[in-house]
Amino acid sequence: MTSYAPAEASERTGLSLDTLRYYERLGLFGPVRRTTGGKRIYSEHDVAWLRLLICLRQAGLGITDLQRFMGSLRNRTNGNAGVVQLLESHRDRLRDEIAKMNVALGVLDDKLNYYRTADARETADSTQRK
Repeated sequence: MTSYAPAEASERTGLSLDTLRYYERLGLFGPVRRTTGGKRIYSEHDVAWLRLLICLRQAGLGITDLQRFMGSLRNRTNGNAGVVQLLESHRDRLRDEIAKMNVALGVLDDKLNYYRTADARETADSTQRK
């Protein structure tokens, strides 16, 4: 089984050492194994779980959401219903944001085309006047 020192886990995930410790302290993953000297040793599973947390953060889940996610995973009295509901809610919100961003992108593209065309017309007009 592959294991990583904290600096290696940090490098593999792109998270700072402080963030690794913070996420562990909040119970978002772990507990992380330790050497007999007390140093943390991250498993491949820990690194994979951290990558999932990074993805969920990029999808807009805040720390409180991640704690709820972990709580839902740990307390599955109703199966996966809590996890599914949380993830569906955030997926729907993310889709709404993507739709709004696509509208904004379309407006920007229209303006870019307008101003590029205007510059081309002005250049052509000034060349013809010479």
